[in-house]
Amino acid sequence: MIEEAATTLEEIGFDPDESILTHRQAQVLALRERGHSQAAIAEALGTSRANVSSVEGSARDNLERAKETVAFAEALRAPVRVRVETGTDLYDVPDLVYEACDEAGVKVEHTAPDLMKVISDRAGGAITGRRVAESLIVGVTSNGTVRVRSSE
Repeated sequence: MIEEAATTLEEIGFDPDESILTHRQAQVLALRERGHSQAAIAEALGTSRANVSSVEGSARDNLERAKETVAFAEALRAPVRVRVETGTDLYDVPDLVYEACDEAGVKVEHTAPDLMKVISDRAGGAITGRRVAESLIVGVTSNGTVRVRSSE
């Protein structure tokens, strides 16, 4: 099993010096993604299941923080940023985004229904039904990629 993790990490080019994950975290995630149980991984690594659980939890937390950091950096660079206030009807959001994109000369590749779905999907619990439950920042990059962040 250890060899399986090593092969996987080598195939995908994992470099612990460049990653936010430790080698052990990457190893555990690779094995978990291959369907191995925490107990089986613990036995192969000569440690406890609780330790494997802790390593996996830390790794997943690190990945979420990395995603948030990338989203933050993209939002900073986005030429279009639209603040959508709490209580806004989701059906009104595409017009706000299109208007801001027109002013910035940025093209959005989404129709209004598609844009609403993208925003709703990426906003998670910040959208309830058709209403924005938590204010959002909708960013659009220069290549038209839509990013959504909670602004609260």
